[in-house]
Amino acid sequence: MEENRTDDTQKVKRSFSAWLGELREFMKGRFSLDEDKAQRDEVVASVSKGVEFRGVNLWVLIFATMIASLGLNVNSAAVIIGAMLISPLMGPIMGMGLSVGINDFDLLKRSVRNFGFMVLVSILTSTLYFVVSPLSGAQSELLARTVPTTYDVLIAFFGGLAGIVAQSRRDRTSTVIPGVAIATALMPPLCTAGYGLATLQLNYFLGAFYLFFINTVFIALATYMVVRMLKYHKKKFLDPARERYVKRIMLLITLLTFIPSVVIGLHMVRVSFFESAVDRYVQQEFQFEHTRVIECKKAYKHGDRNSRIELLLIGEPLGEEVIENARTQMRNFGLEEAELVVRQANTEDKVDVVSLQKSYQELLEEKNRRIGEMSSQLKRYRVTNVEVNDISREVGAMMDNIGAISLTKGITFDVEGTPGDTTLVCVVTPRDSALPVDRETLIRWLRIRTKVENVKLFVEP
Repeated sequence: MEENRTDDTQKVKRSFSAWLGELREFMKGRFSLDEDKAQRDEVVASVSKGVEFRGVNLWVLIFATMIASLGLNVNSAAVIIGAMLISPLMGPIMGMGLSVGINDFDLLKRSVRNFGFMVLVSILTSTLYFVVSPLSGAQSELLARTVPTTYDVLIAFFGGLAGIVAQSRRDRTSTVIPGVAIATALMPPLCTAGYGLATLQLNYFLGAFYLFFINTVFIALATYMVVRMLKYHKKKFLDPARERYVKRIMLLITLLTFIPSVVIGLHMVRVSFFESAVDRYVQQEFQFEHTRVIECKKAYKHGDRNSRIELLLIGEPLGEEVIENARTQMRNFGLEEAELVVRQANTEDKVDVVSLQKSYQELLEEKNRRIGEMSSQLKRYRVTNVEVNDISREVGAMMDNIGAISLTKGITFDVEGTPGDTTLVCVVTPRDSALPVDRETLIRWLRIRTKVENVKLFVEP
């Protein structure tokens, strides 16, 4: 009996192991990148071709920069997306990641040189545009490119992964590359940096270029990771001394770009956590019936300086006890080291929020009333066709002596141009002019049928 149980246990274990093996093979086949994988040299040649900025690529870059600048200037998302689609900015960035992954120093030098030239041309082109543009205001699409966030880092990283995976396929006609160009949004930050230079707003320039730098580093990092995952063989040097020199230079360049990006990325994560905590804190601790928070300024600071939360309130002023109680609750949100500043109106200047809401409601009701009046007036002036086809058949079935009928509905105006009631004009042609037409019956029926009270009937002789 015990031997049978042991045999059953062994069979179950073998079945489970076999099932795990099948599942492993299934998942391996599903997530494998070996299918449709292009040869290493083919991928390197394709990426290397996109690195160079001369001739067509250079002019396309200039045109894309102008289009993106126009889109930012007129606040058109569609125009900006179009500029990102035709922009060739991904080439040198992916070239830098690929060169580090395969130990190609010559490709790295070309990529860095063309990348610097690309950035210079884009910023100069956008700066020139914004200098001569008559529209100088910063629109929402432009302002969105001045402050990088954690999401920008993640978008750049995963966009870079998608881009290099698509580049490593034999078939490169998919929509992945254009989608990556849109998602990573490399062109708008450069144009925003140009706007900052043109308008002498250094904070715009630094913020936008900061965003572009973050996108660049993480796209290159994603490219490097996929290249190593695909196990592309590295370039060999005949001279060991030169190989050591090249590796040191590449390591130095990598560290100079990667370490600052990591530090920046961690700082952005801390800022995101801080701002999220502030939003939750304000939403939960500053909810009062007669007082509202109309502005919340969040300033994250590290080192010796504390972070700062500044609130602007309207309505009934809060007492010091209430504010102090709110301060004591900051530790529950991880904000115990932040400074809370509450600004509110004086007693004599207080705003009754309830009254304010009531006034807004009254204004809304007045607006709706006027809209209703205007709709009524429009209906009075509207001239519509009458269903002559159906009415003519009904009249023909009702009265034998009517051969044809014409109907027109419109507005009657007096000689001073004042509109009156809606009038239905009916012209009847009898079959036999010698026989009479029952005018009263026809008028009453037309009033009921067309829902028009004022009916003018004319019978042709």
